[in-house]
Amino acid sequence: MKVLLIEDSEALRRGIRVGLDHLGYTVDETGDGSEGLSMALTNQYDFIILDLMLPSVDGLSLLKSIRKLGNQAKVIILSAKSQAEDRVTGLLAGADDYLTKPFSFDELQARLITLGRRGGLNQQVKSICIADFVLDTSNKSLHANGHYIDLTKNEFKIVEYLFNNPKQILNPEQISEAVVGSFNHLSKNTIEAHLSSVRKKAKAVGANLPIKNKRGFGYFVGEHE
Repeated sequence: MKVLLIEDSEALRRGIRVGLDHLGYTVDETGDGSEGLSMALTNQYDFIILDLMLPSVDGLSLLKSIRKLGNQAKVIILSAKSQAEDRVTGLLAGADDYLTKPFSFDELQARLITLGRRGGLNQQVKSICIADFVLDTSNKSLHANGHYIDLTKNEFKIVEYLFNNPKQILNPEQISEAVVGSFNHLSKNTIEAHLSSVRKKAKAVGANLPIKNKRGFGYFVGEHE
């Protein structure tokens, strides 16, 4: 997924960039509001991470401008302003989330994942083709080498979530929340059992499931350095 990072603090911008790069996101960045506005309007992004205090054009003005022009990227505001009225102003201007500084990168990652599940990004994709596999999100089916693979509900949800986030390492907690929500839990062993079952079903039709385990971190689709 593609992210536009607009933050005037070079140190913070660099730290976020390194973290997002490691997770497999494609990141464009700037510390200037005017340049950020131009980038947002000339490129297509899944997410915009937006500071409010920016040179040239402030964050709120930038946000209002892109929303007025129909830009539907998911926007997370970063701000040192923590009062309720500041949050309300940001959300009413068109932000999807508001994160108060200082914050942990893990929290930012969680916000991105949560926003990615909200009606928009992942749900826009009807068919995902990876290697020999075609996953159809509209009729909840998986095919490999032209063969239908019969999956259980949770098996399909795990594969769908991973296929929707290729090259990102997703830990068992993230997968569990995506599959069964915050009030239930799938253990690491249960997730591995589901994936083992899918692998066997794929091999039965001559295909190798492109989901791999990076020991100690989680699961990902495709190659990962």
